[in-house]
Amino acid sequence: MALIVQKYGGSSVADAESLKRVARRIVETKRAGNDVAVVVSAMGDTTDDLIDQAKSIDSNPPAREMDMLMTAGERISMSLLAMAIHAAGEHAYSFTGSQAGFMTDARFGAAHIRSVKPERVSRALGLGSVAIVAGFQGINADGDYTTLGRGGSDTSAVALAVALGADIC
Repeated sequence: MALIVQKYGGSSVADAESLKRVARRIVETKRAGNDVAVVVSAMGDTTDDLIDQAKSIDSNPPAREMDMLMTAGERISMSLLAMAIHAAGEHAYSFTGSQAGFMTDARFGAAHIRSVKPERVSRALGLGSVAIVAGFQGINADGDYTTLGRGGSDTSAVALAVALGADIC
């Protein structure tokens, strides 16, 4: 049995049918005898749509508030994917970056990961569940949500794999 971290980008989870397809792939990997942790991006163009909405309200929005807004896209993906996995016959827990133990510096929009302490993810895996983590995000020492910038979900997947001691990422 291997511990596998899988990462799915926005086009892979763009709509309900895509989410179901990803869920089937995750379930197949789990039923092959592996522990599976998953990192997801926001669905399709969600991040760009959120940026456009913010800029239609404030042409120069506060960086902290932008990060708070940006974390919403991955939260939607992670929870819908957990539901799709449940519908496919397996159990999954979804976690925000902060719930998954991603601690960052305070650089809004371009935060760096300082540490990953994935205790809750490890507990979920220990229970035989799939653990789904919202990529691209963490929390700083002040308790503010932060984002890692473009490509941040890929970074999150690699950091989670290292922190869990995964066999494959």
